[in-house]
Amino acid sequence: MEIRTLRYFLAVAREENMSRAAELLHVTQPTLSKQLKSLEEELGKKLFTRHAFSIQLTDEGILLRNRAEDLVSMADKIEQEFVSLDDISGGELYLGLAESYQLRYLARSIKDFKQHYPNLHYHITSGDTEQLSEKVDKGLLDFVVLVEQPDIRKYEYIEFPQTDTWGLIIPDTDPLSKKKAIRLDDLVGLPLFCSDQAWNGDIKNWAGSRFSELQLEGSFRLSYNGSIFAMEGLGYLLTYEHLVNTSKDSGLVFRPLSPKLENRIYIAWNRYQAFTPIAERFLAHLKDSFQS
Repeated sequence: MEIRTLRYFLAVAREENMSRAAELLHVTQPTLSKQLKSLEEELGKKLFTRHAFSIQLTDEGILLRNRAEDLVSMADKIEQEFVSLDDISGGELYLGLAESYQLRYLARSIKDFKQHYPNLHYHITSGDTEQLSEKVDKGLLDFVVLVEQPDIRKYEYIEFPQTDTWGLIIPDTDPLSKKKAIRLDDLVGLPLFCSDQAWNGDIKNWAGSRFSELQLEGSFRLSYNGSIFAMEGLGYLLTYEHLVNTSKDSGLVFRPLSPKLENRIYIAWNRYQAFTPIAERFLAHLKDSFQS
């Protein structure tokens, strides 16, 4: 199984059309068909169901697509790492980020770092702790920003300077917007939006024995999407402060939870990671930046 063949497979899976994929890959359609047929024979499984004008992945094809995306990404990252070994003015960095207003500290650090290494290119992936941890474990990411303390058996990490405060996003016309803080009694019976990770972690711990009295209306990984639903009156969003626009004309307000619920966030890396020169320099810069 060759990386090139996996690239062909992913192009067909993405386009769902053999002709379009062949055109994008700059190969003939017979060549592409032959490569995919060989791949199916090698794996002993049918990867596509062919229709008149489209191609659909089988269950086995979906499994291969998920694996192939990681393999191709890893191959690309390895190539770029070796290319950048002799580049003293830059290189490639791969970062996975959870949501937090404290990312501004990371952004400032990258901006300052680029002044010294103008050829730095950075690639950002967003996700929750489970998604990002999996990618850094596979070597697809150099650094990840996590909203829960990393496992010290696997990762080293630096704490961000401040904390994130939990609260409720409320339409400014709602009676709850008049409150200075939101208590558990205020949330009982309300349709609530939250990420699955936070609902079953931070919010569950905060509510304690009364967690079962809370109603999860829907889950969102991105706070902005949840705020749109809150604006339309479908529910109330539990999220960090500063992630959603609650300025005067936004139509929304943020009210902190009481008792206060705060999180620390961390930038972490695999304890056994073999860094490229640019990643090593960036880590040293990051440590100095956060300490100051």
